[in-house]
Amino acid sequence: MPLPARCERVATSLNRTVAGDTFSTQSSLYKPVEQRVNLKFLVKLGKTFTEAYAMLKEVYGNGCLSRTQGFEWFKRFKEGREMIEDDRTLKKL
Repeated sequence: MPLPARCERVATSLNRTVAGDTFSTQSSLYKPVEQRVNLKFLVKLGKTFTEAYAMLKEVYGNGCLSRTQGFEWFKRFKEGREMIEDDRTLKKL
């Protein structure tokens, strides 16, 4: 099934492999904060942790959060946490 035009544009700009098209990878994609945003979004969509983590692994590959870190953040978002910054970062502010 082809991706919607909007997703195709994003995939092209991110330089990743999506739907059989090969692109190079940008290192900025591997930031944990971005992965937390995506994880929060998947929680709001009602995905299970297994589904959500599989999606993160598909997108971020070896740069993905560990399963343990992913589960901790998934649990926090499931319990209603809205902030994506980790607690150490919040204390510095």
